[in-house]
Amino acid sequence: MAYKRILTVQDISCVGQCSLTVALPVLSACGVETCVLPSAVLSTHTGGFSGVHFRDLSEDIPAIADHWRREGINFDAVYTGYLGGTRQIESAEEALLPLTAPGGLVVVDPAMADNGKLYSGFDETYVDAMRGLCGRADVILPNLTEGCMLTGTPFEEAYDETWIRHLLKKLEALGAPCVVLTGVGFAPNQTGVALCRDGEIRYCAQEKLGGTFHGTGDLFASAFVGASMQGKCPEEAARIAADFTALCIRNTLEEPAHWYGIKFEPALGALTQMLN
Repeated sequence: MAYKRILTVQDISCVGQCSLTVALPVLSACGVETCVLPSAVLSTHTGGFSGVHFRDLSEDIPAIADHWRREGINFDAVYTGYLGGTRQIESAEEALLPLTAPGGLVVVDPAMADNGKLYSGFDETYVDAMRGLCGRADVILPNLTEGCMLTGTPFEEAYDETWIRHLLKKLEALGAPCVVLTGVGFAPNQTGVALCRDGEIRYCAQEKLGGTFHGTGDLFASAFVGASMQGKCPEEAARIAADFTALCIRNTLEEPAHWYGIKFEPALGALTQMLN
């Protein structure tokens, strides 16, 4: 298989095992040349830390993209994660997606909300802009909260399969041919993924492990994209990503003091084996 080059665009939290500090090693472990464009730099992530230093890199994104264009650099895939505002979403659409090689893959993780609420600093204008970016993607990777906000659906903590099917159909209507909805479970001890592709819906169930872990969404998305770049179909890529994420959560549960992130590094070898 040809050696693939991917661009991932998201913030970098210097400490905290999320965003680019997850995406870069996971994609590299999948055998993919990984190029990065930080949307912002944070001293740590914002979940549980205080006094975080933050630098917005919106001004730099168009200039970086212009340089790549002049050099004739393009990418077999573009994968976006956390984007810090509508200006960054516009830059992704106007300057970065055109750098995708013919036949390349565009994956959008609309990292903007969880637990029924938008992240701090985001509003409906941001959600509208993210809808447009999702419409340009080949694959979108929302969690349940993001799926509801993208479709104007009231968030429900209790739901059934019919509700999930309706949500998936509305997400599909945004324009992406493949929707991977995370955090879906139909029993108290269950979580997993619901995938809609070409109108067909499939589920990948996992045991729901106790605790809250920062970076699991980034971990799943990066493993999914890496597996996809190795020729795995979306259903298989979702299964590999879910299995890898569950393994990393189990690693983290063994060390309660590791509250700030997810211990994925010891499991990278296992990810490589899953791909093979």
